[in-house]
Amino acid sequence: VDKDALDAQVKDRKIREAAEKARNEELANEIKQNDKIMCMLEERQKYDIRNINKALSDFQKNFQKPETRREFDLSDPQALKKDKPARLSDSDPRCTVSGLQKFMGEDLNYSLRMKFQKEQLREWSLQQQRDWKNALADKKFLDDLHDKNRIELDRKTMEQQQTEEETRRAVCAVTKEFNRSQAAELAERKKLEKHQKMKDDMDEISSLLQGDLLSENPEQAISSFGRHRVITDRWKGMNQDQLMAIRSSQQQQVLEKLRLKEEEHRRDAEWDRRSIQAARAQLILGQHQQRQSRERCRALDSINAELSQEQKSKNIYLKEEEYSNVPTSQYFAQFNTTSR
Repeated sequence: VDKDALDAQVKDRKIREAAEKARNEELANEIKQNDKIMCMLEERQKYDIRNINKALSDFQKNFQKPETRREFDLSDPQALKKDKPARLSDSDPRCTVSGLQKFMGEDLNYSLRMKFQKEQLREWSLQQQRDWKNALADKKFLDDLHDKNRIELDRKTMEQQQTEEETRRAVCAVTKEFNRSQAAELAERKKLEKHQKMKDDMDEISSLLQGDLLSENPEQAISSFGRHRVITDRWKGMNQDQLMAIRSSQQQQVLEKLRLKEEEHRRDAEWDRRSIQAARAQLILGQHQQRQSRERCRALDSINAELSQEQKSKNIYLKEEEYSNVPTSQYFAQFNTTSR
């Protein structure tokens, strides 16, 4: 085992793990910082929205009161309490044409009304300008804050990239140095291995040339369990005496096999002869039994024919006896019945 190479690999792996850990920690810190910035931006946005809503509510409360609307008189809950008599004076604006209290061209409060309307329009315009300026200021503040945050993020990104580049260069330098040392060690180890291999090859060649394998010493095949047993991977074959003994044994086996075949042939021939004789005897016995069976059938037929003839003669005789004892009228009546 190459301990120095293993130690160098362990050291390189520790360096890579430390660099990876530092990079992960830096990324985690950057993520935390970005989260904080996003939280601050969200809080600032919520605060701005709350301020805008509050300003809008204040503006509606101060300058857009329900009583200032044109149609407020139609839904004023205090209309009955605020109601005035039908006529206070000749200049009462509530006097309509149908009341014949005020006629066209007699608007006495025109100048005051126009002055009040102009003042109201001026106030509304100033309020809108103030609201517009405030909205622009808020937008500018948000844009400045966004630009600052973007610049800060870009700066941190550049610093992170620069740190990663420096770490990468350091890792590459360490890796390059380690690879150089590994290449030198590998070349030296190959050189030593080649020298050792050449030495081992020469020793092996000399051992084989001087050993019993190439010299084919028959004594090397003798097993330690007895001279009648051999070691198969060292055995070089049989000598002439052993071969002659094997050939003699094979010739004896061939002669014995021929003798056994001859005996088997004689046994088969004897068995065939006996089988033929038995079949012939069986055939003769069958023919004899068939002939006896035919003779018995003919004898039975002749006996049956004689018995049948005797039965017929007996029946004729009995009928003649019966007809001779019956009267003539009964004989004819019986004859007619038999005829029907």
